[in-house]
Amino acid sequence: MITYCNKCLYPNTKPDLHFNDQGICSACQSFENRGQVDWEQRRKDFLNITDKYKSKNGSNYDCIVPVSGGKDSTFQVIRLLELGLNPLCVTATTDSLSDIGRENIENIKSLGVDYQEITQNPKIRRKINATCLRELGDISWPEHVAIFTLPVRAAVQHKVPLIVWGENPQNEYGGPAASGQSDTLNRRWLEEFGGLIGFRVSDLVGQNGIEQHHLLSYRYPSDDELQSVGVTGVFLGYFFPWDGFTNALYAQCHGFKTFPTCVEGSIANYENLDNHQTGIHDYFKFLKFGFGRATDIANNHIRRGRLTRSDALSLTRLHDGAYPWTCLGKPLEEILRDINMSLDEFDKICDRFTNKKLFRTTNDGSLIKDAGGNLIKINYDNE
Repeated sequence: MITYCNKCLYPNTKPDLHFNDQGICSACQSFENRGQVDWEQRRKDFLNITDKYKSKNGSNYDCIVPVSGGKDSTFQVIRLLELGLNPLCVTATTDSLSDIGRENIENIKSLGVDYQEITQNPKIRRKINATCLRELGDISWPEHVAIFTLPVRAAVQHKVPLIVWGENPQNEYGGPAASGQSDTLNRRWLEEFGGLIGFRVSDLVGQNGIEQHHLLSYRYPSDDELQSVGVTGVFLGYFFPWDGFTNALYAQCHGFKTFPTCVEGSIANYENLDNHQTGIHDYFKFLKFGFGRATDIANNHIRRGRLTRSDALSLTRLHDGAYPWTCLGKPLEEILRDINMSLDEFDKICDRFTNKKLFRTTNDGSLIKDAGGNLIKINYDNE
């Protein structure tokens, strides 16, 4: 039986989510624990860390900041500049970069930072996108890997030991790394919580003409390389109260642009703006687990008192899990054409990864869809 958190809208189908005896999910518990944090002390701790790693004579960067151009990475850069740091911003080029995504990247540069964008072999990237969509139901697998590997490789290359990430998603969305040493990101964190979903980079070798040398940028540096530089990563959200909506407001005041309407499948216009493939990624989350990006955002607002649970439920029922005919205005067929996939094959992959326990089916087990191609979710009493 599917059960839902008594405070937010997360179901127990969400991987690595746990409920206490009161029916409260681990994401809500993690947020409640923030009230016990001495944030002023955390801020001092962060300043002590940056003082330790800061280039004393100005001969190198003070830290590496992984950025996508989104609201959170824009906020990260602004905050570090306010604290007097000289960061090198590093971007792993997005799979299918939108126009507004490019504008927001250029805006980060205009804040006054050195910036490095690393674009991986696009032919190989498209092959990996298609392979991971077919095999894992996750078109964004290579992007999520690159987000965590390329900035670390840049840290080794430039001999900059400190990497400042944004929020630990395990804290914000619930997971086994939501407690304990939640201030650091290392190889173990990447392998366990970084979105690899049991698939290794080496598993790609031999598939669709992909060879070992094509995958260098998707690999974490060796332990010897990391130790030679002393690379360490910290989450800014561990040291400062983190709120995506507040970050968006702050970023907007520094030139960050939002979408004209709510992003498809979402209830916000301020996130997931850079990649046309994101709509596909979020749709598959809905197929597998019965919730999508709208639920993630709604839950963040519930915890902060900006939405009631009942109002959030109304919004998620309206927007969550809509068939991704477009993403950021780009038609699905065009997005699929980039990875050499037809709409018919895409639909078959969707059906294969759909959890039929969550959606209405016919007597023979076929999925029931409305006129817009949308699945019909089974309603549960405690939703």
